[in-house]
Amino acid sequence: MLSIIQAAGWPIWPLIFCSFLALAVVMERLFSLSTRRIAPPKLLVEALRVSHSSVPGAEVIDQLAQNSALGEVLASGLRTLRVNPRCKEDDLRATMEGAGREVAHRMERYLSALATIASAAPLLGLLGTVIGMIEIFGSQSPATGAGGANPAQLAHGISVALYNTAFGLMVAIPSLIFWRYFRTRVDAYLLTLELAADQFVRHLNGLRASS
Repeated sequence: MLSIIQAAGWPIWPLIFCSFLALAVVMERLFSLSTRRIAPPKLLVEALRVSHSSVPGAEVIDQLAQNSALGEVLASGLRTLRVNPRCKEDDLRATMEGAGREVAHRMERYLSALATIASAAPLLGLLGTVIGMIEIFGSQSPATGAGGANPAQLAHGISVALYNTAFGLMVAIPSLIFWRYFRTRVDAYLLTLELAADQFVRHLNGLRASS
């Protein structure tokens, strides 16, 4: 591996940095966007059960908020109803929509960085290719005549051009794949949260009317 880096020259170092950064983002997002941390399957049913007849206590609401992103959205509605039992349905919706926007912002964190790496890596590889081509043209040796060339410098220029092109694509392709995967996953989560919040608002509105 070290020999490849040496053959690729200094233009490969920005690509190596991008590869480590992309790997860190992918690992962090895989952990943060797990179903358990965003929208556990049975959480809505459990929230409806504990608030079936009345608004639960503050401790239960805090536990719900700490459970997951969905729990945070549902808990925001319960807190609003607990503070103001006569609040309007529009107020409940506005509160839960605000919590949903905060959750959506956290879910989309670092995705723009991953998209930037996917776009920039091929350009960095192209930069290395251009630098390698410059070294190839610079390998012409005046001492050997117009058609002569320095073989070592020529080989190094070719290595720089090819290795950087390949490494740029090796960084860009997985970054693009994971960006699209995370983007689709976030969109699916947002739909799940929206549907759950809408159902929970109707439940809270009925709870408010009966209190």
